[in-house]
Amino acid sequence: MTSVLHSVKPVEDVLSPASFLNRQALFLRPDPARVVVRPFKPATEPRDLNPKEKTRANHIVDRVLALEPEAAASQLIDVLENFDGRHRNLLKTFENRADEMEEAFTPHPEFSRIQRQLIGAYFLHEYSFESAALFNPSIVLHPDQTGAPPGGCRFILSLRSVGEGHISSLTFRSGSIAADGGIVIDPTIRLASVPKVLSRTAVLDGEVVHLEFATDEDITERLIFPLTSSQSNGIEDARFVRFEDDGKRTYYATYTAYSGSAIRSELLQTDDFVRFRMSPLYGSAARNKGMALFPRKIDGRYAMIGRQDNENLYLIYSDDLSVWDGGVPFMRPRFPWEFVQIGNCGSPIELDEGWLLFTHGVGPVRKYSIGAALLDKKDPSKILARSSEPIVRPEPSEREGYVPNVVYTCGAMRHGEHIILPYALSDTASNFATMRIDALLRAMEG
Repeated sequence: MTSVLHSVKPVEDVLSPASFLNRQALFLRPDPARVVVRPFKPATEPRDLNPKEKTRANHIVDRVLALEPEAAASQLIDVLENFDGRHRNLLKTFENRADEMEEAFTPHPEFSRIQRQLIGAYFLHEYSFESAALFNPSIVLHPDQTGAPPGGCRFILSLRSVGEGHISSLTFRSGSIAADGGIVIDPTIRLASVPKVLSRTAVLDGEVVHLEFATDEDITERLIFPLTSSQSNGIEDARFVRFEDDGKRTYYATYTAYSGSAIRSELLQTDDFVRFRMSPLYGSAARNKGMALFPRKIDGRYAMIGRQDNENLYLIYSDDLSVWDGGVPFMRPRFPWEFVQIGNCGSPIELDEGWLLFTHGVGPVRKYSIGAALLDKKDPSKILARSSEPIVRPEPSEREGYVPNVVYTCGAMRHGEHIILPYALSDTASNFATMRIDALLRAMEG
């Protein structure tokens, strides 16, 4: 295991501009020792390669087949011993990779199982998926509350992890919240794995992909790596929400798919964080990033907070969860700390008083801070109150990182009279803050 159990009681943050904010000395930092095996492909073949000529992959297979049986077996044992304890079911992983390399096997006669497994190993590489950053967290109630503390609850935290090539993927942590707001993060399992792809269905401008993890794997082992062309350079900033509809509970996450040249919003769906469905979102409002779904329908329609113009917040309604068009701008930059732009910081949280929406604002020297607004419960386009000063701003100890002067979150959670707010530090690591709801509401301006 790569981390130890953390438990921290809330301590008043005297440095914060919001005196009711309790920052936690509870940091989640990137760990380069956490790796998965990914397909490895030799460098691109010459463009003028004759189709009848062998490729570099064929040459690798030739060299493996030229080994004496004893030498091939010895080499496979050496590989397994060298990577022992770093991955689950390596032999099966080698075989699965060999299944994907049939084009390299075609010119060759039959080969043994050991040769096939060894060949699979040559076409894999380790990828340190969170070596650079672990940030932009989102928190939701755990679907399984077994072992929750008295008066408390268990949660799942999603995080954006970044590795070599600045490729973003989706990873998870779990933990619990005590009745008084104290937070415990469960130990992180060092091993990690990607899900089995159950199906891929071509749809307009993309794919619908169904995934499944092994049920005996810990939540911290599960990694969702980019799978489609629209995601090829990253799955970014997942905003999870526990959605309720006619007594049915579903977890949705809107995220930014980045192809390397274009972005768009897509949707992730799960009931148990074991099986997932990934699908495109359509419509003019889905062409940007930063969409956040309300946790229930409003007047029988789905509702979303978005930002189509890179400056203001929009309220969007839809009868179809996959299609989002139009929208009405309802919140614009008003205070100096958000003059450059504002955006949402996750799905709205339902209170008796209205919808609590956390926002981010960009101010001088591109400094990102977190604020909040209270929206009318029946008509969320009406702003009842709003924070004139940031609730969370980068403190001196949090300003340095991959992108300095940034605090950011993709979703908070209510527990009793407290708000649990995980947040990122300068696009590098993550921490937590807690606050009482009544104090937060009193700090807003009507």
